[in-house]
Amino acid sequence: MAFQSPVYNVIAVPIKKIVPNTYNPNSVAPPELQLLYDSIKEDGYTMPVVCYYEQEDDLYIIVDGFHRYRIMLDYPDIYTRENGLLPVSVIDKPIDYRMASTIRHNRARGSHNVNLMSNIIKELCELGRSDAWISKHLGMEKDEILRLKQITGLATLFKDINFGSAWRPCKEESD
Repeated sequence: MAFQSPVYNVIAVPIKKIVPNTYNPNSVAPPELQLLYDSIKEDGYTMPVVCYYEQEDDLYIIVDGFHRYRIMLDYPDIYTRENGLLPVSVIDKPIDYRMASTIRHNRARGSHNVNLMSNIIKELCELGRSDAWISKHLGMEKDEILRLKQITGLATLFKDINFGSAWRPCKEESD
C-alpha cells in the first residue's frame, strides 16, 4: 500500500476527546497567542491539530497544535462557531516518534526573515495601509513596524510618523 499523508484524512473531533501531550516544550507569547486567536477568528482553522489516537481511552493526544486547541478552549466564540469540533489529522506512531514529530513541527516553523518582513511592510505601505492597519492585521507593535521600515530606508514609509525636535542647532559664539 502506498503512503498517504495524514492531512488527506482530516476528521472533526469533539474537543472533549482531545488532550495535550506531556512533553511539548513550545510556548507562545501573549501577543502571538492573540494573533493566533485573530487568525482563527478571521480565517477559521486552516491547519488541523495533529494527534495520536489512543484507543484504550478513546482520546486524541496532541502531537502538534496545542495552541490552536487552547484557542477553542479559551474563547467561547470560537468554540460555539466550530460546534466544539477541532479538525484533526491523526498519526500512528510510538511515543518517541511522536515526541520527535512535536519538536520537528515546532522547529520547522522557524522565524521570520527580517528583510522579507521589511519588504512586506513596504508593500503594504505602498498599497496605502496605515501603521495601525498593519499593527492590527499582522499583530505587530508600532516600534516593530518602524524598525522594519527603517531597514528599507525609503522616506515615503515614514510619511505618517511625527518626529519631534530633539535638538535645535544654535549659532556658535565667536571667541
